[in-house]
Amino acid sequence: MKKLILGLALVTSMNIMAQNPFFEEFNTVHNTPPFSQINAESYPEAIDRAIALNKQEVDMICNQRSTPDFDNTIVALENAGKDLNRVLSVFYNLLEANSDDRMMEISLEVSPKLSDLSTSIMLNERLWLRIKEVYANRDKFNLDPEQMQLLQNTYDSFARNGARLEGADREKYRQIQAELSELTTRFGQNVLKELKTYNIYLTEEEMAGLPADLIAAAAADAEAAGKKGEYLFTLAQPTYIAVLKSADRRDVRERFYRLYAARNTKGEFSNVEIMKRIANLRLELANLLGYKSYAEYSLVKTMAGNPNSVYDLLNRLRDAYKPALQAEMKELNEFASELEGEPIEVKPWDYSYYSNKLRNARYSYDEEEMRPYFPLNQVEEGVFGLANKLYGLTFTQNDSIEVYHPDVKAYDVKDSDGRFLGVLYTDFFPRDSKRPGAWMTNFRDQYIDEDGVNHRPQVSIVMNFTKPTADK
Repeated sequence: MKKLILGLALVTSMNIMAQNPFFEEFNTVHNTPPFSQINAESYPEAIDRAIALNKQEVDMICNQRSTPDFDNTIVALENAGKDLNRVLSVFYNLLEANSDDRMMEISLEVSPKLSDLSTSIMLNERLWLRIKEVYANRDKFNLDPEQMQLLQNTYDSFARNGARLEGADREKYRQIQAELSELTTRFGQNVLKELKTYNIYLTEEEMAGLPADLIAAAAADAEAAGKKGEYLFTLAQPTYIAVLKSADRRDVRERFYRLYAARNTKGEFSNVEIMKRIANLRLELANLLGYKSYAEYSLVKTMAGNPNSVYDLLNRLRDAYKPALQAEMKELNEFASELEGEPIEVKPWDYSYYSNKLRNARYSYDEEEMRPYFPLNQVEEGVFGLANKLYGLTFTQNDSIEVYHPDVKAYDVKDSDGRFLGVLYTDFFPRDSKRPGAWMTNFRDQYIDEDGVNHRPQVSIVMNFTKPTADK
């Protein structure tokens, strides 16, 4: 009976491993993520397994009897955690670009686990002793500049993240990092969740001045929401910018401005208390590590170096630009007053509108009239063509590569000799499952494995352009 139970358990375990795509190398074009095989429940078990593997890798570094050197300590640590990075690169990219409620729940579930792993590694005294020994003897290893940089970065990272702490301070550091991890996760989720709640219906009179393509998109969105004949707007960034720049109705511009500026400041998805707590925790963290403020702590490794340098630059910029700002606002107020036939004081929700009007009046330049000359496909061709001219790169759409959303495209990137360099994903349009803004990220970093195989990067460019309508 026991043998039967053990046999069933083994078969079940093997089936789970076979079902989870993260438990083996992706058998796809260029080993790209098989998005159709990955569901939300793939992540928790894959992350738990990868965390356990990462801990084993660190233990192996610490438990070896050989004298610490660059390869057996620094390089080994650099190579540790590849399984975890592989899972998290897919998970967090989709959490930002194509999320849902279950993905958000999972991010809160795994956040404390990942925080504990990171903190445990940084506070691992045996590992820190090995790193210190390598660093102290760095001149004996004949390191090249890249190796020296990796050693320096590793040493600094541990020193700045609690490795030097002793006694109760180490546990305090762990608690602070755990809470910060959870709060920053909740902060991001609140931004995405609240953005979905803004459904703004405008009348034809309220839409005066708006571009025809934006109105057409609003009509299509309203029809999709079951309200044919109406016009549905959101606070997606392209929509918000277009309204402030083009809406003739001042009350409409003010309405959008105030809604956008007040996001996540009240109600269920308010981030106000979260921001306060994050600020206080960061101060505690900085003080714990010997700094007066979090700004002082965070700037040490930057070009500015310290808060005084930042304020000095900001003050000099203010003094240099203030006369130009005053002259511009005087001109804009006069232009707005002349245009409206009454005294106008330009408010924040008026600035883009009257600036656009002034530019058109002075230089006959209207961005909306330029838009038909720059459809997205032609802009892509132009950018790719420039990359080819300057660097010899070619971009070929590859429909055999799976994508995570119908709006996404995938390209093979090759050099002038036809050698494969990597994969480029492009994701250009806003949707409820995507956070606002624009960013670049990787589904996989470039790396060379133990067998010398060069694994090429898989890069993703994510933006929020206004989506074309059916006829425009």
